[in-house]
Amino acid sequence: MPTLPKPPKQYDEFVGRFPHLGEAWESMNKAGQEGPLDLRTARLVKLAVAMGAMREGSVHASVRKALAMGITAEELEQVVALSAGTLGMPATVACFQWIRDITKKQSG
Repeated sequence: MPTLPKPPKQYDEFVGRFPHLGEAWESMNKAGQEGPLDLRTARLVKLAVAMGAMREGSVHASVRKALAMGITAEELEQVVALSAGTLGMPATVACFQWIRDITKKQSG
């Protein structure tokens, strides 16, 4: 399994304050990994779900994790293109920008 980036400081502070919620979150994530999808595919699905829910922070986190796994910026951008028909143009452009927030930071 690839080494994933550390969670943001705010996450650590929240889990420090509410440790049982942190444990529940970890348990839920572990349970979601059970099944036939490989980690790479699962990460792209999680990105698509975050985009569909319009969760900017989750999109950013998913992109950081995807890049750490070796998924390319081009592959992430294809997920955006695939979502256009469902999300509509304004939401798609927003998601594209959220992905580029991270990919530009890491490439430049």
